[in-house]
Amino acid sequence: MVGCSGGLGDNGAVPTYRDEAVVLRTHKLGEADRIITMLSKEHGKVRAVARGVRRTSSKFGGRLEPCSHVDLQFATGRSLDVITQAVTLHSYAEPMGRDYRSYTVGQVMVESADRLVVEEGLPSVRQYRLLVGALQALTAGTSDGPRPPEMIMDSYLLRAAALAGYAPSLSDCARCGEPGPHDWFAPALGGAVCRSCRPPGAAQLRPEVLRYLQALLTGDWPATADVAVTTARVGAGLVAAFVDWHLERSLRTLAHVVR
Repeated sequence: MVGCSGGLGDNGAVPTYRDEAVVLRTHKLGEADRIITMLSKEHGKVRAVARGVRRTSSKFGGRLEPCSHVDLQFATGRSLDVITQAVTLHSYAEPMGRDYRSYTVGQVMVESADRLVVEEGLPSVRQYRLLVGALQALTAGTSDGPRPPEMIMDSYLLRAAALAGYAPSLSDCARCGEPGPHDWFAPALGGAVCRSCRPPGAAQLRPEVLRYLQALLTGDWPATADVAVTTARVGAGLVAAFVDWHLERSLRTLAHVVR
C-alpha cells in the first residue's frame, strides 16, 4: 500500500492522491475487479484495485491494459488502494497491438520492469522514465529515427538492469579490472573479461559486437544506424544471457520475441 494510511481524513473523506504510471500487469479479483500492478512516477511500483473493470460497462477498463501510460487518482485503502479515475496519457498498447513484434517486445519491457523494481511504494523515477521512453521509441521511433523493436528492447534491458545495480562491464575486465577492450563475455561475472579471467563457456566478444553493446547501454542511437544483422543478433544473445543470469530466471515473455 502506498500513500496515506487507511481510514478517513479529518473531514471524514477517504484520502486520495494522483500519480502517473505505466501498467505492468493485471490479474483477476473476484467476479468483476482486477488488481493492477503499475510502475508510477512518484510512488514506484504500486498495486491497486480497479473496481468493476471487467464489466463491459466499465468507464476505464480499456485504459488499464499492460503498457498503457495513464494518469490515475487513487483512494487509500487498508490493504490495497483503489483506482477511482484513469486518464490515458499515451495509448502505447493500441499501436503495439497491431504489430506482433512490437507487442511481444512491449511485454518483455513491462515484465522486466516488474522484476527489476522489487520494492513497492519506493520512488523509482529513473526506471519509470526509462520505461516510458522505451515505449515511446517503440511506437514512435527513436531520436535518430526508427529502429527494430528488438534493438529497442535490448537497449532497454541493458539500461534498466544498470539502473537496478547490474550494469555490465563493457570496457575493463569485470573480474580483475584490467583495462580493455577485451575479447570475451561472461554474464555470470558481469560482462567483458580478459583472457586470464575467462571462465569455461565464455562467449567470444568481437570488436563490432562490443561497440554495439556499448551503444545500446548508453542510448547512442546514431551508432546503431548501420549495424549488421549478424552483429545485432549476437548482441541480442549476450543481452538475453546477461539479463537472465542477473534476474535468476528467464523472462517468460522473451521466448515469444521474433528475432
